Amino acid sequence: MSEIKQSNSATSEEKDEQDWNAAKAFFDNLKTNKPRPPKSQYAVTVAVSSRTLFNMVAERKIYEEEGLEKYVAHQVAHEDEPLKPGPAFQFVQALMNVNSRLRELYPDSEELFDIVLMTNNHAQVGVRLINSINHYDLTIERFCMTGGESPIGYLKAYMTNLYLSKDSEKVTEAIEEGIAAATMFMPEVENELSETQLRVAFDGDAVLFSDESEIIVKQQGLDSFFDHEKEFENKPLAQGPLKCFLEALGKLQKKFYLKNERMNCPIRTFLITARSAASSGARVLKTLRSWGLEVDEALFMAGAPKGPMLQKIKPHIYFDDQMFHIEGAKELGTISAHVPYGIGQKYHRGKLIEQTGKK
Repeated sequence: MSEIKQSNSATSEEKDEQDWNAAKAFFDNLKTNKPRPPKSQYAVTVAVSSRTLFNMVAERKIYEEEGLEKYVAHQVAHEDEPLKPGPAFQFVQALMNVNSRLRELYPDSEELFDIVLMTNNHAQVGVRLINSINHYDLTIERFCMTGGESPIGYLKAYMTNLYLSKDSEKVTEAIEEGIAAATMFMPEVENELSETQLRVAFDGDAVLFSDESEIIVKQQGLDSFFDHEKEFENKPLAQGPLKCFLEALGKLQKKFYLKNERMNCPIRTFLITARSAASSGARVLKTLRSWGLEVDEALFMAGAPKGPMLQKIKPHIYFDDQMFHIEGAKELGTISAHVPYGIGQKYHRGKLIEQTGKK
């Protein structure tokens, strides 16, 4: 009998050792394949909502038509089914590629992109989100799930450099808090994007720069605008809501330049503006210079549609404050993000208030 007990004990000890080894191997593999996120004070933190990272249109419909409990039950019942990619998905993949390149050049650097899932989903939905992230092998370790409350109050605590959401009200709230933010839209057709280079396109006025010039256009007309820009050509424009994100991208670009990798840099930035180069372009370029910033390509459209040009650029994300340009870009396959800032937004909201009586 004692021999049997000893045998069972040995078997139990062996099983414990096997379990320990399996757990150790799992965490060793996790460390190898998914490095821990960098410390926030050094990272460029990009917060994305679950509905920008994944396509949750069907799930959203359940929430709106059948309520919260049915929505949560549906997510739990389907938690082993990965969600389909949403508008921010390829952008996030491109951020991860930049991180891989940075680690090759600077193995111990904390200056990396840190992607945070920022969502007002309930914790029960988190399992499906985690399973989907692991299914696509995305490196997202930080989650903020606020159970129906607005996540905006947490953005500063995460030291967020950019917030992307499908909820325009939350985006407006974030911008009012001084955080770069935009409402993302899925393109109507799909373009094949670069897998080796992050490509980010910005509009100028009311995006990188303040809306001071747009105010003059709307209130005094184009002729006054051209006169104003000529008179103040050497006075830098005030910064707009996304200037700080361009600055963050530039900081990471310089790390590649220091290693003589300028021509092989995995980040490329574009300015695509409705301004005319001859009449109002100099002030824009001098403003960037005064900030110590640069863009890789500057495209002055002089009022021409931006969509066809963006179709050639194929950015992972394009920021603009005018929905007219967002719609044109979407139609031709550009992943677009609306920045609700400046006088254009105020005019839009004013019309909305007149039509609906809602503030």
